[in-house]
Amino acid sequence: MSRTELLKKLLPGFIPLFVFIIADELWGTKIGVYVAVGVGLLELIYIWFKEKRFDKFILFDTLLLVALGAVSILLDNDIFFKLKPGLIEIILVAILGVSAFSPLNIIGLMSQRYLKEVKMSSEQVAAMRLSLKYMFFLFLAHTILVFYATFFMSKEAWAFISGGLFYIFFGAYFVFEVLRQRTARKKLAAEEWVPLVDEKGKIIGQAPRSKVHNGSKLLHPVVHLHVINSNKAILLQKRPMSKDIQPGKWDTAVGGHISAGETVEQALRKEAYEEIGLNEFSAKLYKVYKWESEVEAELVHVFVTYDYKNFGVHSDEVEEARFWTKNQITNQLRKGVFTPNFEHEYQLLKEMKLL
Repeated sequence: MSRTELLKKLLPGFIPLFVFIIADELWGTKIGVYVAVGVGLLELIYIWFKEKRFDKFILFDTLLLVALGAVSILLDNDIFFKLKPGLIEIILVAILGVSAFSPLNIIGLMSQRYLKEVKMSSEQVAAMRLSLKYMFFLFLAHTILVFYATFFMSKEAWAFISGGLFYIFFGAYFVFEVLRQRTARKKLAAEEWVPLVDEKGKIIGQAPRSKVHNGSKLLHPVVHLHVINSNKAILLQKRPMSKDIQPGKWDTAVGGHISAGETVEQALRKEAYEEIGLNEFSAKLYKVYKWESEVEAELVHVFVTYDYKNFGVHSDEVEEARFWTKNQITNQLRKGVFTPNFEHEYQLLKEMKLL
């Protein structure tokens, strides 16, 4: 359930309270209770016919309104009634706190009632927990203010804090969320987007590049090109220290993502030119396999070419490129000189008798 949907589910439960605040000012406490309870019952009936569900939160709010209203009238003391919004919010704060800061996400479990067909990714769950933390502190601050106003402020101040200030808080929160999401969308729009695939290579979606490198393990396709000379030496590139993944290690001559809307062959030629200046070459696809590391999951398309004479490093993406013999590579295997991915593919090349 999104932040907006969650708030839409919670806010109707507070309507009887706000109706009481207005009716109490116009006609007094007793009439205010009658009017507010009537509004609560109408809400229950409306939601039942429109959505075919029984809203327990509105029922709880209405029954609490009746109980505290009755106590307040019988004892001729409105202190009990004024505590009502604070008591409700204590329950909400507890639910939000447990959902946001403990393994038991009560709100997440409740949301499955409304989104039964949708499975949330770990990233979406993390985003929900962040929103729940914001809401927890928002409700907590408002609850403290309600209790303070109940005991130490005038009835008019209490009415404003319990009613109008509640909506002001949420209005500020909505503005904050809109601005935060707009900023996030702008940031994502400026990124390279890559297709998401299943293990057979079928495209099932797309995502910004940062989202596939953050441990989400969203499977995305990449191309690798091995350049082999006539002596069966293999061209390797050294990754700059500025790289986030495997900095300073020797790796496959060419490796890069397939962008959204790009074919495998287009990506191969683009990456070959960008990384090692290789322009005119022919290559053959030898292997497609899934590679998974701590930060990502890739569907790797392994190509091999014997056209090597016109290569030349002209990119900041590559620190150095040179040919390595089989003996040189064998002597440095499993010593942290090469990337784990290259060492894996080196064995594949040997098994396919390409080296």
